[in-house]
Amino acid sequence: MSSTPSAPGTDEFLRLDRQICFSLNAASRAFGGVYRTLLKDLGLTYPQYLVMLVLWEAAPDEGPLPVKRLGERLRLDSGTLSPLLKRLEANGLVRRERSAADERSVTIALTDAGAALKTRASEVPRKIAAATGFDLQEIETLRTQLDRLTGALDSAEL
Repeated sequence: MSSTPSAPGTDEFLRLDRQICFSLNAASRAFGGVYRTLLKDLGLTYPQYLVMLVLWEAAPDEGPLPVKRLGERLRLDSGTLSPLLKRLEANGLVRRERSAADERSVTIALTDAGAALKTRASEVPRKIAAATGFDLQEIETLRTQLDRLTGALDSAEL
């Protein structure tokens, strides 16, 4: 089997700095630090912020969002999501209610305080973008590539 001259050898592929998983993990940790600082003033953790983003973008006429749909959007299982929702409820930002139509289903709705927090949170994306040093087109390109990568990995048959 021959390799192209520009292709790295096996040893090169096993270098830590050649691993996409390491680069993604390092970027995620760096983002986590920046988000932690920005979200502290809002009283939110990063996972709680993600929950709030989904709830803020839900159409007002949709009504409360089922926990199952929220979990699907966030790619989180109920075991991870439930404690987040309990903390958000304890902080007065959301209301958890059993569905009248199906007692097994729990729905989540913003409280007035949760809805009002959206205004204060509106600066977070701009500050994150500024922290990256990327322009808006670069950010959009990167997000698109990461979405494509996620889709490929989700459907990969190994």
